Amino acid sequence: MKTKLLVAFSALTLAPLARAADTPAACACCAAPQISTAPVTDRSLFQLDATWTTDAGQPIQLASFRGRPVVLTMFFASCTYACPIIVGDLQRIRAALPADARAKTQFVLVSFDSARDTPTALRAYRTRANLDGTGWTLLHGAPADVQELAMLLGVKYKQDASGQFSHSNLITVLNAEGEIVHQRPGLQGEIADAVHAITVAAK
Repeated sequence: MKTKLLVAFSALTLAPLARAADTPAACACCAAPQISTAPVTDRSLFQLDATWTTDAGQPIQLASFRGRPVVLTMFFASCTYACPIIVGDLQRIRAALPADARAKTQFVLVSFDSARDTPTALRAYRTRANLDGTGWTLLHGAPADVQELAMLLGVKYKQDASGQFSHSNLITVLNAEGEIVHQRPGLQGEIADAVHAITVAAK
């Protein structure tokens, strides 16, 4: 299964980024969406069997978000330049969503920094960044799981001698089945396409 997923995503990440086509178990603090029992497709990130830990210390798999749109980015909490801007972009996107789409959508931040970004550190980051508990999930994972997810998303990262990370700045929108429907590279750019993709995915 994992081989099929890697092949599907290798083809996907080589394709040009495009406007989303018409194509939400959630965190404990959100109302449970209607979840399909059918198998996910070969292009779904919800096939990944890695177990992550939330900033509340709870184990979770990405498949727990099935049934709702997910807006996902990778970051590290001690970043002082790009990551705060990315989080600001996520906040702009969330604020621009229609209220019904905002209520269904989960914003997920996955840390590159497995050593330092413990659940406790991520919980402190949540407070510093003013991320309310209902729409945001912060995840800590094992290095191998972080690497696998980054590869499937097309995110490159590298830690330097000082412990800082150079990395791609990429926001990814998943539909309710965990398939990539939109990716937005860069910082402080246009958010209309991301908002459209999430709104369509939330219907």
